[in-house]
Amino acid sequence: MQMNCRKKMLSFILCMVLTVAVALCTTGCNGGKETQDPAGTGQNTWEDGSVIGEGSREFSLTVTDKDGKETHLTVRTEKETVGEALTEHGVIAGEDSEYGLFVKTVNGLTVDYDADGAYWAFYVNDEYAQTGVDSTAIAEGESYSFKVEQG
Repeated sequence: MQMNCRKKMLSFILCMVLTVAVALCTTGCNGGKETQDPAGTGQNTWEDGSVIGEGSREFSLTVTDKDGKETHLTVRTEKETVGEALTEHGVIAGEDSEYGLFVKTVNGLTVDYDADGAYWAFYVNDEYAQTGVDSTAIAEGESYSFKVEQG
């Protein structure tokens, strides 16, 4: 009887060890770079240094939150515009307006202009963009960024 109890306990412990090992492996398989849709928004959150997507076009994106923390991403795509590429990978989301896409969420962070006057400003080569993200063509050698700013 005691031998049977030991076998059951040993089986239980082995089962738990295997379950934990599988869970750890599954968590680490994406390299810890991306958290897919943590809030059910259709958005992904990417860690600093992440390389996103595949394609012949490549550009760098810096996201600066309201506290000044920067996240640097490399985006690869076959899309024509920065907006298409970032939307494709769930990096940005917003609402369509008469002026184009009004970006409200970048890299999982949402700002609400109506609540506190904060908005996502779009920059090309560290200069305020002259076009919206959805109409800015991807150009080799250019860098793009979004920064939270107060209106």
